[in-house]
Amino acid sequence: MKTSIKLSRMAISPIHSPLLPITLLFLLSPIITHSNDLHSELIHLRSKSPLGLIYLKDNLLQRILSIPSPKPFSSLIFFDARQLHAKSENSIPSVKYEFSLLSSSYLTNNPGNNTHIFFFVIEFEESKSSFEFFDVKSIPHVRLVPVRVDDVKKDCVRMGASGFSMGAVSMKEFVETNANVYVGPIHTRPVIPKKMMMVIGAGFLIWSPYLVKRFVIGNTILQDKYVWMSGSILVYFFSVAGTMFTIIRKAPLFLMDRNDPAGRSIMFYQGAGMQLGAEGFAVGFLYTIVGLLLAFMTHVSVRLKNKGAQNLLMALGLFVSFWAVQKVIYLNNWKTGYGIHPYWPSRWK
Repeated sequence: MKTSIKLSRMAISPIHSPLLPITLLFLLSPIITHSNDLHSELIHLRSKSPLGLIYLKDNLLQRILSIPSPKPFSSLIFFDARQLHAKSENSIPSVKYEFSLLSSSYLTNNPGNNTHIFFFVIEFEESKSSFEFFDVKSIPHVRLVPVRVDDVKKDCVRMGASGFSMGAVSMKEFVETNANVYVGPIHTRPVIPKKMMMVIGAGFLIWSPYLVKRFVIGNTILQDKYVWMSGSILVYFFSVAGTMFTIIRKAPLFLMDRNDPAGRSIMFYQGAGMQLGAEGFAVGFLYTIVGLLLAFMTHVSVRLKNKGAQNLLMALGLFVSFWAVQKVIYLNNWKTGYGIHPYWPSRWK
């Protein structure tokens, strides 16, 4: 019994030998070197892009995936297809723009500690095998490769529709939640560059004495009643056309009929769940006609001295207004399926 214990201790005793850590370090050194070299290469590639985006290809992606878990960094990959950018019904360019805002904001907010995650863009025409590997069926498509990955296809996290809902802000929440990386606030790019703003400011200072003189005299475009009248009509048109809905939802102006070989445009979409921009403009145009005719009948036609011409114009205005309202009701019935019927007084029946 004692012999067996002694032999057991002798068998276990080599674990405390100083040769074991050296042997393990020797075996792991190629993996560590490969990981460090790739990490440095990614930092160099990112430095070439002002937005911090790295354009990914199949071979570079395979090198990233070959790093054993846990990886030294996470990877957020945007799957892109340039041939689809021109189609108005998709939102790939706008989503890609928000993705670039996320990448640049991460670098801006973390100047000295920005190697925990890298942002990649991979093109379909250049890396079709990567699209097949991740089973990308539709785009926009964003996939996160986290630090700990045992099975690439199962452990990689796909960004859902909620990640695109609020642009770069919702993408930031997705990254901070799933990658445990601090991104920070999103820095949007100014619409007008600083140099252009300086030129505009200098021009305004130069022209300010002349503009003040014109304003005092009362000969400016801001004091023209017809300008204000035209502006109010435009505000009314865009309000009743649902323009804010189109902008907030980023609804396309029209769609292309994929079942039509000639590529016919679809201006009206049947169904209450979606509204195209052309639908809103059509209904807004009809509403604007009614509003202008009512303004004409109450402010212009009543001033006519000829009663016959006055009655004719008012009857014509009422007829066109009735036609426009009827078209709006018809479009609403066709789109939603809910019927709107007139209710006449009982004595008219």
